[in-house]
Amino acid sequence: MQRNTSLLLPMLLSGLSAFCQPVLIHLQTENLSNPIGLDSRSPRLSWQLQSPDRNELQTAYEIRVSEHSDNKDPFWNSGKVTSGQSVQVAYTGPELQSAKRYYWQVRVWDNKGRVSAWSEKAQWQMGLLRPEDWKARWIQPAAESPDASPASPGTGPHPDQPSPASPGQPRANPLLRTGFTVNRSIASAIVYITAHGLYEAQLNGHRIGDAYLTPGWTSYNKRLQYQAYDVTGLIRKGGNAIGVLLGNGWYRGTIGYDWQQDVYGKDLSLLLQLVIHYKDGRSDTIATGPGWRSATGEVRTSEIYNGERIDHRLEKAGWTLPDYNDAAWAPVQTAVFPLNNLIATGNEPVRKQEIFHPVRLLTTPKGEQVIDFGQNLVGWVIVKIKGRAGDSLCLTHAEVLDKSGNFYTDNLRKAKAEDVYILGGGNGLTSPSANGANPGSATPESFEPHFTFHGFRYVRIEGWKGPIDTADFTAVALYSDMPRTGSFECSNPLINQLQHNIQWGQQGNFLDIPTDCPQRDERLGWTGDAQVFSRTAAFNRGVDNFFAKWLKDVAADQLPSGAVPFVIPNVTGKGTSAGWADVATIIPWNLYLAYGDRRVLEDQYPSMKAWVDYIHDQAKDDLWNTGFHFGDWLFYRPLDDNDGRSAVTDKYLIAQCFYAHSTQLLIDAAGVLGRTADSITYTGLLKKIKAAFLREYLTPNGRLVSGTQTAYVLALHFDMLPDPLRKQAAERLVQNIKDYGYHLTTGFLGTPYLCHVLSRFGYTPVAYRLLLQDTYPSWLYPVKMGATTIWERWDGIRPDSSFQTPGMNSFNHYSYGAIGDWMYRVVAGIDTYDDDPGYHHSRIEPQPGGGLTSAGADLQTGYGRLSSHWELNNDTLYMELTIPANTTASVRIPAPDDGLITESGHPLAEVKEIGVESVGRGFLVARLGSGNYHFKVSR
Repeated sequence: MQRNTSLLLPMLLSGLSAFCQPVLIHLQTENLSNPIGLDSRSPRLSWQLQSPDRNELQTAYEIRVSEHSDNKDPFWNSGKVTSGQSVQVAYTGPELQSAKRYYWQVRVWDNKGRVSAWSEKAQWQMGLLRPEDWKARWIQPAAESPDASPASPGTGPHPDQPSPASPGQPRANPLLRTGFTVNRSIASAIVYITAHGLYEAQLNGHRIGDAYLTPGWTSYNKRLQYQAYDVTGLIRKGGNAIGVLLGNGWYRGTIGYDWQQDVYGKDLSLLLQLVIHYKDGRSDTIATGPGWRSATGEVRTSEIYNGERIDHRLEKAGWTLPDYNDAAWAPVQTAVFPLNNLIATGNEPVRKQEIFHPVRLLTTPKGEQVIDFGQNLVGWVIVKIKGRAGDSLCLTHAEVLDKSGNFYTDNLRKAKAEDVYILGGGNGLTSPSANGANPGSATPESFEPHFTFHGFRYVRIEGWKGPIDTADFTAVALYSDMPRTGSFECSNPLINQLQHNIQWGQQGNFLDIPTDCPQRDERLGWTGDAQVFSRTAAFNRGVDNFFAKWLKDVAADQLPSGAVPFVIPNVTGKGTSAGWADVATIIPWNLYLAYGDRRVLEDQYPSMKAWVDYIHDQAKDDLWNTGFHFGDWLFYRPLDDNDGRSAVTDKYLIAQCFYAHSTQLLIDAAGVLGRTADSITYTGLLKKIKAAFLREYLTPNGRLVSGTQTAYVLALHFDMLPDPLRKQAAERLVQNIKDYGYHLTTGFLGTPYLCHVLSRFGYTPVAYRLLLQDTYPSWLYPVKMGATTIWERWDGIRPDSSFQTPGMNSFNHYSYGAIGDWMYRVVAGIDTYDDDPGYHHSRIEPQPGGGLTSAGADLQTGYGRLSSHWELNNDTLYMELTIPANTTASVRIPAPDDGLITESGHPLAEVKEIGVESVGRGFLVARLGSGNYHFKVSR
């Protein structure tokens, strides 16, 4: 019996050990799951550990990479690498080949002496790494593509079709197609596509991919993205056909302030390459070239600002099917364009997201029929409706109704924002009925745009003669498919609505680039808006790839002088401004803090340095007090300012603060990257910048020459003042806030840091009073006025329900949503450390207040879920924390002298897994490993 027991015990222990092994999940390559079309020669691999144990840490890893899906014969094995790194581990094996697919697995060793099983397989596929890998040729539609009858393809024009466009008028969107035959069994097929303009492709009648507004917006002449799609399941033996619809988009469509056209070129062109691999080892390439044919169809016009016109009477039914007769189509033209500007797509594409159904149909005082979707969103409306050929409806989009309840579009400026749908008469009826009603027997037809988007909550319906059934209308949101990473919630419903508005402001404006607004004739990548919001953005969504892509365009469009234009991609000219151009330094550093991404610092370092050097060249005696600047954009200005209440901050004071801030961030980046010489040089420069600030903008009594909230906030947040003068400056800031009745007066540049400065200097209760203020100007004022997104102006709708100036009054403009950063980092208490970023070592320091009884946030980090929630019940504070595996956290816990701290019911001193780092007056800081923790602080 003893012998059997001695044999059984090791077996049981071995089984228990195996059961407790860490499990590896969420394998990613370049922050994407199984991506296709990468052009990084050294892609970075990431994984997450799952373990029920506390204090779970990785101590080593091993990666193997194979060209075979069964992972046999790996061509590279890292060997056992002693390292805790599990995020963005760079591949360092043999040179990767164009278009090849690679499979990888990882296993890890932990701090408890266990080794995990090999993970599930993940994969990535390389893109086309060299210009010569492109066998395709650029093609363009024929000069006058024919319009064939939709009823009988190839037999001549439809009697109701519009006349060919005359010079200067918009032309119908071109269709391009080709057929091909497959006679072998298919192993795999990948298609690579890009365009001058926008494209939408189909293969054998099926849409290729679920991305929209492709190839996206970049600095096209320098960086033109292509997309790669796996179309293995769409190809069949026998006849096949590819068809592509093109649109103007940003490339040659109307874009920019003065309704510029043809910013990047006058052509619409397509480059497409389909590579088919067969099971017998052979391959074929179908590529754009002289054999393709072109025509036009139902999409008659499409512009980003003005919307789209679709005429179903001119539909080319089945034009992407192999048996379609394209004899009447014209041959395409080939063109020669550089291929060295082609880049793979490394960020998440724009995709369809949430669906909204009408919440009401209303008739305005003017008698207009308007649908309310209940949420200000960005996207378009899908209409499924039936009627006779020639029946039409026009949908115009708006964000708000005016004070009388009428449809309001003045703030769209010149943008028409309308989609026109003309029915084809699916049942053969060709004219409206005598009484104008639409026949119930008609075949339903479905409409939605292709190459436009709108910012709207309300849709006006015009031109429709029959009754309106709201079931026929659905709104769909469009935005870059960034993973949702953060959530925040508290006991105050108005703050929760504010968080909702912040998230929807971001979603609507993160549409391939960070736009300022999505509705009027602008929709540009304003640099100032993006930089002030970037840290909040990184809480709500996974924006690492999104911003990394856009920052490369920042560098590409940076002027030879080092100046950074107002908008990126640059379609407005050569202007630059403090607080806007500092995007070159601020967002790279914020991405480094949020994701621990050294590569973004490496990639952007030349741009960061060039910007600081530009300011240095403009400055005189280390003082930047020349040139144009936007200043503290949209700061508080009362309508009738009889006693100087407008919060005007000297724009050169602001410029000097950002000069110092960008220099400090360059020093920080140099330190991370080991650029010691730069660190020494710019540290010396920073001292001179701050000394010049004190000489110019500080009185002997410690008062700033601009006594505004923004002036004191920037001076304190960027450490422009010596230590002995900071306390009195913070007091002056608080007094200013009190003088305005606990209202903020900051604009775009002061708002992001206002509450952070108050908390840093011990005035968190004042910060809460500002957050909870619900009269103008404040964050909650728009919430009380019914906002579902963040407004451009504090008083976009005034207390009397009148509007601010329509020339600049967006109701979806995320900049002021930067308060979300304070809500996550201070109210919920989730933060990073500069020397161990990306939440590998997290700082958790919630600061309850403001009458809130509970608050909390969850954040999906590169390591897993990090969460901090607290609740106040009488004199007892409860804290619920989750620390992901392979990370640690330092947690600041209130520790009243007469209090008792327990964790999971045990006195803190008895919990072995928790170490106390420090004890201060009224608090202690505990060091936590991974796991779930339940703290209770009782007085």
